[in-house]
Amino acid sequence: QVQLVESGGGLVQPGESLTLSCAASGFPFTSYHLRWYRQNPGKARELVASISNNYDTKYADSVKGRFTISRDNGQNTLYLQMNSLKPEATAVYYCHARFFSGEYWGQGTQVTVSS
Repeated sequence: QVQLVESGGGLVQPGESLTLSCAASGFPFTSYHLRWYRQNPGKARELVASISNNYDTKYADSVKGRFTISRDNGQNTLYLQMNSLKPEATAVYYCHARFFSGEYWGQGTQVTVSS
């Protein structure tokens, strides 16, 4: 059974940091390209960061220099380190895994940045 389980969301103040995790199981994690998306109610899902199966990374312009995506293939886990958080980062964050054989989504974790 395929599972992507996000954790680490919560309420933080502007300027603080948060690290999201996504634990994967049920598929060959090392082969898959991985992404973090975020979404607010009534808005389109936004791509935040991606990491390929050979560790190439890309970031949305809005988070470059502040967010870091990483993966631990030994632990089948995807991470998103978020520093200097701004209120506009408030959203539900989803992890996503994609390869030729298919794609999978996690259930999401809420991040709220507010004073």
